[in-house]
Amino acid sequence: MYQTTKRPDSPVSIIGAGIAGAWHALLFAQAGHAVTLHERGDEAMTDSTSHWAGGMLAPYCEAEVAEPIISRLGLRSLDIWRRELPDTPFNGSLVVAHPRERNDFERFARMTEDHRRLDAAGLAELEPSLEGRFRDALFFPAEGHVEPRRVLPKLHERIRAAGGTIKFCSDVSANDLDGIVIDCRGISARDEQSELRGVKGEMILIETREVQLARPVRLIHPRWPLYVIPRENGLFMLGATSIEAEDTGVSVRSALELLGAAYTVHPAFGEARIVEFGSGLRPAFPDNLPRIGIRDSRISVNGLYRHGFLLAPVLAELTLAYVHRGQIDNEVMQCL
Repeated sequence: MYQTTKRPDSPVSIIGAGIAGAWHALLFAQAGHAVTLHERGDEAMTDSTSHWAGGMLAPYCEAEVAEPIISRLGLRSLDIWRRELPDTPFNGSLVVAHPRERNDFERFARMTEDHRRLDAAGLAELEPSLEGRFRDALFFPAEGHVEPRRVLPKLHERIRAAGGTIKFCSDVSANDLDGIVIDCRGISARDEQSELRGVKGEMILIETREVQLARPVRLIHPRWPLYVIPRENGLFMLGATSIEAEDTGVSVRSALELLGAAYTVHPAFGEARIVEFGSGLRPAFPDNLPRIGIRDSRISVNGLYRHGFLLAPVLAELTLAYVHRGQIDNEVMQCL
C-alpha cells in the first residue's frame, strides 16, 4: 500500500474517449473532480477500437483462456455496469458446439464456472430460434453484453451530466496538460509504451429478421470462438478473430470462416444481408494483461486486449482508489 500526494479534488485530464477513457472520466467526475476528456477523433468515434468491439461482459466464459485476474476484475466490473447503467442487458450468454467439436466443448465446460447445462429442449425454450440446432448448450446466466456504438455515447452523456467536459478533435499529449493526467490512448500510446502491440479483431455486421436471439451465442470453433451478438433492429455482430497483425480491414479467410460458422449456427444467416466489415486493433502487452502505470501525476491505463468493455469500469475504479487513498492493486498497478 502506498500513499498518494494527490488531492482528492485535483483537476483530471483524460486522453482517449474510448471505453477505458470514458469510464475513467465518469467515475472521476462523479467523485467531484474537474474532468476534461480529450479525444483526437470526432464524436462518431469511428477510429476508436471501441467502435469495432463486441461489447461482451463475459468473465466466466473468458476463464477458459484468460488468467484468473481477468475473472476477478471482470466480476467486479459487472457490479459497476449494473450500478451505473442499470438497463445493461444481463440476459446471460450461451456456448454451443457441433458434434465434431465435442471434446473442445467439454473442455470449455471444465475450464469455466457458473454455468448451467441445457439439453436441446432447454435451449429451445431459452432461444426458440435455435430449436433443433444443437443437442445441448452451456448457459452462463450472470453474463451480459452491450452495444458499443450505443453505450459509448450514453457514457459520454453521463460524463457531461456529472460535470465533466469532453473535447473531440483534441490531439493533446500529457506534457500539454496540468494536474492529474490519465492516458487511455490504447495502441496510440506506443510512443511511450513500446511493449504494446496491436492484436487485430475482425467483425462483420449482418441483418436478418429470420433469427431472433436474446443473448450472445458463442460457437466453439477450431480456430477461434465465433460470437453471434444480437443488436437492435435485426442486426447481429459476428466476431471475433484475434490475429497477430496490425493492418486494418477484414481478410477473405476471416470473412469466409466467420460467415460460414454463422451459417452453421442457423441456416437463415446464409440469407442475411451484410451491412459492414471492420476491424480494430486491441492494445496488448506481452502477457495480454491490463496495466495501470503510475509516475507521479501521470497515470497510464492500457493493455486491455480483448477485454476492454469487461475491464474498463473496474480499472477506472482502481485508478480512482489510488488517487483518493493511495490504494495499490499489485496485480495490475506498477509504480514507474
